[in-house]
Amino acid sequence: MNRSRFLSDLLSTIFERRYSASADVDKRPIEELCRSLLSGTGEVTGLKLARAVVSRYALLDRDEKQAFFTFLNDELDVDTDTVAAAAENYSRERTPEHLEVLVRTAEPVRQELLRRINQAPGATAKLVAMRLDLLDILDAEPSFGRTDLDFVHLFSSWFNRGFLVLRRIDWDTPANILEKIIQYEAVHAIDDWDDLRRRIEPQDRHCFAFFHPVMPDEPLIFVEVALSKGIPASVQDVLAEERDILDESQADTAVFYSISNCQRGLGGISFGNSLIKQVVEDLSRELPHLKTFVTLSPIPGLKAWLKELDGDEPDPGPEDIVGAVERAADTGDTTELEQLSNDLRYLAAWYLIEEKRSNGLPRDPVARFHLGNGASVHDIHALADISPNGLRQSGGVMVNYLYDLSRVEQNHEEFASRQVVAQSRAVQSILRAGPPDNKTRKTVNG
Repeated sequence: MNRSRFLSDLLSTIFERRYSASADVDKRPIEELCRSLLSGTGEVTGLKLARAVVSRYALLDRDEKQAFFTFLNDELDVDTDTVAAAAENYSRERTPEHLEVLVRTAEPVRQELLRRINQAPGATAKLVAMRLDLLDILDAEPSFGRTDLDFVHLFSSWFNRGFLVLRRIDWDTPANILEKIIQYEAVHAIDDWDDLRRRIEPQDRHCFAFFHPVMPDEPLIFVEVALSKGIPASVQDVLAEERDILDESQADTAVFYSISNCQRGLGGISFGNSLIKQVVEDLSRELPHLKTFVTLSPIPGLKAWLKELDGDEPDPGPEDIVGAVERAADTGDTTELEQLSNDLRYLAAWYLIEEKRSNGLPRDPVARFHLGNGASVHDIHALADISPNGLRQSGGVMVNYLYDLSRVEQNHEEFASRQVVAQSRAVQSILRAGPPDNKTRKTVNG
């Protein structure tokens, strides 16, 4: 442990012990504690009250938490009459003083409360967990979305890229963090410690994660990278237990095959864009012989979309393909899917390129993420993930998104301004060719 980290932990421990007792004896309701925290100006008093609020919240049950969020949402909302008066004053006379009043009154009081709560040691992580509780009841109480906007606003500042630290995850990383990598892996489950070791210890395997200084033992997001010669066509090749380890000097391609967000309470705060760009930059500097940066990504909305299509067409219509996918997921036998590989590739290409939301952006969330980062749809592979999860989610199909450093900026601008989906000639060829007998194409095109 380095000296600065040791000193930080020591001071934090002393502070925790100094103020925990005083926080524990304050038995006032949490709403009263919050009002006192908002009205106080002394730093020491504020720290004690913030600690008390954090401690009290941890003891609330679900109904009490809902009542607390009702208090935040209603009592600590903006005063619209005051805002209107401040806006009128500023409209009449645009002085810095009037602007200061307008800005202050236009901000919900709960934002200031959350800032003051954040004074307590360890409170940032507790506020992230608090927002997770809020998200869990948001469907039942959609009006709480007003309070959620304030969490997002503050977290966007507190977790700004400038505060994040990129760390390499390897076999020397502390065990408590490695355990969380296993726990948080959301794309390709890590079965055990041996599986984790195969992903992070060999010289042709890398893992990188973003951390925040106030949550040093909690990864925010991480990416797993395989170095290879050429672009792999399946995750089975990447994760094979028995494979030849490639000397990293022989690799020409970096494959981002898994990106996992770790903190649900930070949902809506984008880290992935910065993570990929930072990892590409670091790998390019460390291994200048790497020429290709590409993902091997799932297509999480593909199967659901297939089930929505009209299944009345003759074989191999989408209904038949969904049935084949489900049988393969249940039995592990992919023979039937092998015969439908071209149809699956065609349907996946159509879904990624042509299926859009009402705002003109691709329907698939992973596609929106990578295309928004400036990547292009490079190639599509059937039977690329034949795990039960891969089959049930994407019919076993995966896609490569290519990060061509010479075109990333242009791709991003065209996607952001005109929703243009950058795509390779290979993907265009898949769409032009269609499935072998054109039955599936007829179903998709209506």
